[in-house]
Amino acid sequence: MFAKVHSAAVIGIDAFPLEIEVDVSGGNPNFIIVGLPDTSVSESKERVRTALINSKLTFPFRKIVVNMAPADIRKEGASFDLPIALGILAATEQISSEKLETFLIIGELALDGALRRTNGVLPVAAMLKESGIKKVIVPKENANEASLVEGIDVYPAGTLSEAVNIVRAEELFEPYRGNGEAGYSPVYQVDFSDVKGQEGAKRALEVAAAGGHNLIMIGPPGSGKTMLAKRVPTILPPMSREEALEVTRIFSISGLLSPEKALIMERSFRSPHHSASKAGLVGGGAVPRPGEVSLAHRGVLFLDEIPEFDRNVLEVLRQPMEDGIVTISRATLSLTFPAQFMLIASMNPCPCGFATDPSKECTCPQIAVRKYLMKISGPLMDRIDIHIEVPRLKFDELTRYRPGEPSEDIRKRVIEARGIQKKRFENMKVYANADMLPKHIKKYCILPTDAKGLLKQANEQMGLSARAYDRILKLSRTIADLAGSEKIATEHVAEAIQYRSLDRAGMMG
Repeated sequence: MFAKVHSAAVIGIDAFPLEIEVDVSGGNPNFIIVGLPDTSVSESKERVRTALINSKLTFPFRKIVVNMAPADIRKEGASFDLPIALGILAATEQISSEKLETFLIIGELALDGALRRTNGVLPVAAMLKESGIKKVIVPKENANEASLVEGIDVYPAGTLSEAVNIVRAEELFEPYRGNGEAGYSPVYQVDFSDVKGQEGAKRALEVAAAGGHNLIMIGPPGSGKTMLAKRVPTILPPMSREEALEVTRIFSISGLLSPEKALIMERSFRSPHHSASKAGLVGGGAVPRPGEVSLAHRGVLFLDEIPEFDRNVLEVLRQPMEDGIVTISRATLSLTFPAQFMLIASMNPCPCGFATDPSKECTCPQIAVRKYLMKISGPLMDRIDIHIEVPRLKFDELTRYRPGEPSEDIRKRVIEARGIQKKRFENMKVYANADMLPKHIKKYCILPTDAKGLLKQANEQMGLSARAYDRILKLSRTIADLAGSEKIATEHVAEAIQYRSLDRAGMMG
């Protein structure tokens, strides 16, 4: 007897339809899976057999052949356990093949027949909406996630027996209706009001957030660099539903999505350890998976003590910082992951950390300082729009009890500036000022005569690269937006130039 089951596989951040064909015939008992299965798929034979028996369902001790089509794409993961099990039941007429073909099935089986959570259900549900099938059976823990996609009926099952009952008598079960994003507003445990002093750094971070600019903080240990960085998500604008679904999809395929919280509404803050590999940072593997830059999509990637990262690892950031995507090529496929993030980095001014500290003497030889700074290449630093110094706090600043400006107030100004940019770049596929192309800079970054003269003087004194010049123009546009000014003024350019401290100090390259 023959049966066909609809399922899906995930490659990159997208799902594609899969047909699982099951044939049960006479001959010596055997269980074969074909169609380029990996080890975890091949092992599903034992999980399926044991789960069927423990669920008091009949397992046929005959020749079973399972074909996973299309056969030229490698299948991986345990999410095909449930469709294979139901396909066997349909091929042995324990359930209706016709009814089974009206569903898409996905789920991993435990040996006792329970269904375990499966990664990548959100892209599968999104793919399902575009196909002719409108019903899906998923593990109960994935129900909230699948219900985010409108226009499909989600049937959660806790066990193999429940999935069988749904196929046998679908009309007795109500499709799951999740609460979508209801009740899920961003909640942050930190606030800018916690930060004492550092008004210059706070202003720079506000500018960075308003225009989506990358930023690096240079200062001695304990000056508050990490504390400032952790509070950047609290001043970023709230994500739209489309942005939230993008981020949630990435976390879904990475297995980082909470069953209780279907839609991620908070901006990501990713802080990888300095021992991270290239694959860990930008993604990779035999079958490529998203890296930290993709998990930070629409949020913040924080590299604390950036010179401690391997220089070759840091160099792979250059392409995603420029393009907002990561493309990973393998012999059999090429995958693209989104990576539109704000890079926030921190570093000491020298190996001992006290080169700029007025209260402690630096003990580093000049050659050691230069070697330390050279760990970050000029081309990478050139892609960081804002360079600021974060000095050690003075005693009166440390003992001041008056709270600083709260994140909510800063966030309102950032939202207003982003609103101006959204209107300006409508239908242009430009997310913020930092994403402007040369044609946008030419149109929206027109300078008055005085500002041109100031920028010319800065260019001669600092030896700015063409990229650094463009980034000063973008920063000027953001500062003007924060001021509610339609035109860029000389003071906006002057402030933007001040945010290139490493260029001023001759430390680039």
